Amino acid sequence: MGADRQTVIVESGFGYGVIGADLHVFPDRGPVYLLAAHRPPPAPDRSWLLEQPSRMLNARFQVVGYRGRTRERDDLAHWRDNGPRLSAVWLHGPGGQGKTRLAAEFAAESAAAGWKVVTAVHGGVMRPGGAEDLRADGAEGVLLIVDYADRWPLSHLTWLFSNALLHGPRPARLVLLARSAVPWPAVRAALEGHSAGTRDLALTAPATVGERKAMFGTARDCFAAVYGIECPDIAPPDGLELPEFGLVLALHMAALVAVDTHAQGVRSPAEMDGITGYLLGRERNHWTRLWENRLEGADHRTPPGVMSRAVFAAALSGAVRHEDGVATLDRVGVEAPARVLADHGVCYPPQSPGDVLEPLYPDRLAEDFVALSLPGHPVTGSPADSWAPEAARELGSRSPDGRVPIRSLVFLASAAAPDRWPHVAPFVARLVLADPSLAVAAGSPVLGLLAELDIDVEVLERVAAELPAHGDVNVDVGAAALIERLTPSRVEAGRDPAVRSGHYQELAFRLSRAGRAGEATDAAERAVECARSADDSSLAIALVYLSEYADHAERGPRSRTAAKEATRLFRDLAAAAPADYEVGLALSLSNQALSESRVVLTAEALADAEQAVRIFARLAQKDPAAYSSGFAMAITSLAGFYQRVLQPAKSLRGAEKAVGLLRERLAAGPAAPASGLARSLAADESNLVWSLIVLAESRWGARRKEQSIEALEEALEISRRLAETVPEAYETDLARVAQRLALYLWNLGRFRDAFAVAQEAVAMFTKLAAAVPGRHEEELAAASCVYVRAGVDGRCDLTGPRQAAERALEIYQRLNLRRPGTHRKNVESARDLVFEVREAARGFPPERRRSWTNEAHWSTLINQDEEWQDASDRRLRIAEMDPRYCANVRAFILRQADDLLAKVLSAFAVTPEALGLREGDTARSWLESRPLLIALADRAALTRRSGARRAGPAEAEGARPTDGTSRRA
Repeated sequence: MGADRQTVIVESGFGYGVIGADLHVFPDRGPVYLLAAHRPPPAPDRSWLLEQPSRMLNARFQVVGYRGRTRERDDLAHWRDNGPRLSAVWLHGPGGQGKTRLAAEFAAESAAAGWKVVTAVHGGVMRPGGAEDLRADGAEGVLLIVDYADRWPLSHLTWLFSNALLHGPRPARLVLLARSAVPWPAVRAALEGHSAGTRDLALTAPATVGERKAMFGTARDCFAAVYGIECPDIAPPDGLELPEFGLVLALHMAALVAVDTHAQGVRSPAEMDGITGYLLGRERNHWTRLWENRLEGADHRTPPGVMSRAVFAAALSGAVRHEDGVATLDRVGVEAPARVLADHGVCYPPQSPGDVLEPLYPDRLAEDFVALSLPGHPVTGSPADSWAPEAARELGSRSPDGRVPIRSLVFLASAAAPDRWPHVAPFVARLVLADPSLAVAAGSPVLGLLAELDIDVEVLERVAAELPAHGDVNVDVGAAALIERLTPSRVEAGRDPAVRSGHYQELAFRLSRAGRAGEATDAAERAVECARSADDSSLAIALVYLSEYADHAERGPRSRTAAKEATRLFRDLAAAAPADYEVGLALSLSNQALSESRVVLTAEALADAEQAVRIFARLAQKDPAAYSSGFAMAITSLAGFYQRVLQPAKSLRGAEKAVGLLRERLAAGPAAPASGLARSLAADESNLVWSLIVLAESRWGARRKEQSIEALEEALEISRRLAETVPEAYETDLARVAQRLALYLWNLGRFRDAFAVAQEAVAMFTKLAAAVPGRHEEELAAASCVYVRAGVDGRCDLTGPRQAAERALEIYQRLNLRRPGTHRKNVESARDLVFEVREAARGFPPERRRSWTNEAHWSTLINQDEEWQDASDRRLRIAEMDPRYCANVRAFILRQADDLLAKVLSAFAVTPEALGLREGDTARSWLESRPLLIALADRAALTRRSGARRAGPAEAEGARPTDGTSRRA
């Protein structure tokens, strides 16, 4: 943690500490991950390499001189030296495409350029002793390299991203290596929660035959140098244009085998299966030589057959501690495991002292070894081992202490891919059938791999049956892939239209949980189509879900039409059988009101929301476990409406009740499904975020502003956690919460806090706007304005705010041209901000002009009868104000009645009827009925009964209310 001295004392086992970084440790399992300073690659002895030629393929030893990938290396160097303080790149490509070697080369170049380079390994793989000094004193920055990032649980990566190592004063860069891009959106959101820049870089295959020949030639010459021979005439195999030679590793394997066979004086195989078999045969030859050398006094006691079993176990277990290695070999039937571990360590020395069962490298070759050990493959020169199926079953099952063998499952499923070794798929299927919950416990990476395998759908159905009914962020992405694979066969097998509709609803739910809102809406549409051939109940349920998913996907018109149709159907159904269908009516009414209010809040929508709350109140009283979550969400919606129609007391009471109910339900866990609408009734943390936002708005309106900040800070913390797992589902909400919190902080005068949060909001909206052009531009401009104001008032570094002000002006100008007049005031405000930030950068921060704002002032001021807040931000109790001054204030407000009503209607997107205006009402008569005006009138009436003095001109001018966005509002 940046200390100058660290002492590590260990009673037993190994000790590990870090200086200049954090250490996250499971109480029962040790470190979540381990950090180590980057070190130059070892220089292995030439004769040692020749003992097992596969050692030359290990990227760690860098036998092949690095050539090519010039564009990627330049790209990485530019990314490292530019951009925000914290930035990450997801470097991905298939196994064998050269990710590890490119990262090693980049690490060496970065170290030479003065960067502190650190590697992160998921817990249980690397076990150094003592302390790692990771301080970056005097360095240009910190470069952290994370291998197998797609195999880390997202929560573990999240802990890594919070490490103090990455949050010092110097730039920090992360290189995350992965085979798949599937986990990247979730990881990206976790990083953006730290205001990190993000990008991905895909390593593609060498495209042309010429490129492949060049790579083959480079590798051939480097390998030949190790052998001490010259063989420029060795030609690459035929068929370089085939997909099997599309990997850099495949070309290196072909070159190594070509050189080795040349040195051995034997014929080189021409196809990849033969090349793989040849290299693995050389491994076996080495084990045999060591076994035979025992007769000459060599200290080696493990026969080749037993060594094969140990290498198989190592491939699936990975490097482990000695006691775990003994247990692993014991599970696969190896006698004298301690002796075998010692001999295995001679063949495959561990990278970290104290470890055993270092796996065969590269990973793809280890997968090949596992696949060729199992029966059913077509490679005749590599006979399978009879013990392998049982060993795979043992190591692919839960350990005796219940641990999930994630690495084993990943390796077996990766080897079983249709373009690799499909004969392994049945072995994976048997593991899953024996314990379907295993795949779910292993998380999204394994579920995603399973969905791609050529195995019977009945096996996948067994896994699907174990999926958490209401979702789980650790499996949601993989669950969506699995259900997407199963849905066609499910629908095809179903004759009942209601059943087919249910299958599409399941798909829509899983896609929505994975953040694929548009695809979820499309699936929900198909559910509705099927349900139209079923009964009204099935159709109504399908329409409720469609309205929700369409709303999440911001397809407002479709959400509204679906909600209206669902409401009509459920009204009829509930009239005939209220006990069965009232809950559906309540949900459809609430959805209808919410979808309608996205455009304008009408009196009818308000009435629908109130009716939904009344129904839910009755249901929740009878069965709180089943219905209190739905009750809370309906209350939240209604509380938000009350805030918009200027009924702050009702809004605050409702929001407080909703938050309390949701906290209780989340603590208790989801109730058992009570109906086909159970998923609409089950609350999760995203619902709590929504209620907290409404609560914050209500508290702000009630002038409980510090408590409002507390609610928003809690909402922001939860939103970050959700967006870290499924960004597509939650990152937009995260950006909106951050923007609102920044605005409230700025209003309270906490400028630097507001600046930091607004910067986060701007970064997220920038990414969202880039991903879907035109969708989030207005929100980006609004967030940018808050960012600029906070930067100016907080006297922060104005480099970013200057750019943000100009961008906001450009966006508003473009939007105003597209819809003339709609953003005229925003253009004027943004133009003022550009001027202000420029002046502030010169050392002359201008005094901001005050302007009328409704949300921060009138929406709450006119609906209370205790205080008046004047232009100097003085809060005056009406009961203590001079009666004549009260009369002046009242007259001042009524003079602008028409303008004030128009502003309220526009700001809150409500109809006059929703605000309580009746036929024949004017803006003046409506204002006169507000609590503030009534209180002022009552106080002013004292003038006729006392000799109170008349308010002077200065006091009348002081009646102008303060700017609602002022820092002390």
